[in-house]
Amino acid sequence: MNSFINTRNRDNTMALATLGTETANDHTTDLDTMSVADLLTVMNQEDRTVPVAVAAALPAIENAVNAIVGARRRGGRLIYLGAGTSGRLGVLDAVECPPTFGTDPGEVLGLIAGGERAFLQAVEGAEDDPDLAVNDLRAVGLTVADVVVGIAASGRTPYVIGGLDHARSVGAATVSVACNLGAEISRHADVAIEVDTGPEVLTGSTRLKAGSAQKLVCNMLSTASMIRTGKVFHNLMVDVQPTNAKLVDRARRIVSDATGADPDTAAAAIDQAGGHAKTAVVMLLTDTDFPTATARLEQAHGDVRTAITSP
Repeated sequence: MNSFINTRNRDNTMALATLGTETANDHTTDLDTMSVADLLTVMNQEDRTVPVAVAAALPAIENAVNAIVGARRRGGRLIYLGAGTSGRLGVLDAVECPPTFGTDPGEVLGLIAGGERAFLQAVEGAEDDPDLAVNDLRAVGLTVADVVVGIAASGRTPYVIGGLDHARSVGAATVSVACNLGAEISRHADVAIEVDTGPEVLTGSTRLKAGSAQKLVCNMLSTASMIRTGKVFHNLMVDVQPTNAKLVDRARRIVSDATGADPDTAAAAIDQAGGHAKTAVVMLLTDTDFPTATARLEQAHGDVRTAITSP
């Protein structure tokens, strides 16, 4: 048994060493002897390659957005799944959706190997257990209506693979996000996003370029899918939740920008709409009261443009 384990670990290590995210960067061989100015310059130069790499993956990202939109329209959830930095980025994107888009906290979830405590402190070995992902997905009641986005910089994390396989067995839509081409997790998802970020400035530290790429992809997945499901009017976050002074002011400015109303009129409309900027926008643009605007939005499935143009 020990011989098998040692052989398996040796094979896995060899496979890992061939990945672009794990190889040494020729531009930073003398990283430890560089001046701070040179060090920052080379990091900045390497970071500039990230959006270019993401651009090459836009067709796959588009397919993933369409899958998420489909899930949302059938009442399903967006569920991010990852380990370490990848898992933390998924959690970060998930927790930003309620204040930004007014979603229920259960609409977008972030699952990380090792559970919530792993967000703040590494849980050793959690990413190597595919069964943990199965348990995590069962715990949140994964259904065929949902879409699971598995994130792994290396593209080979067992936790993510286990989660994607379980999601497919349930019939849920699946998306993989990796930072290497020909990633193993790509074979376990309906839509495979591969962003070729290449060697890191600090060899193997995928919280750097790979992490930046994953953040950009998550930004696109959540923002684009929310836009396509009525959470945005023009380029305004009309479903923002005014839960603090800054957001109260932002909601007022959003209503004012969307309708052309002066700040006092916008603020009054928001008060009449119970603090809901989107409803205030519809009230002002259609010259209707709160119940009528609410009914228009419900009939339009939350889409402002439809709500203000429908009879």
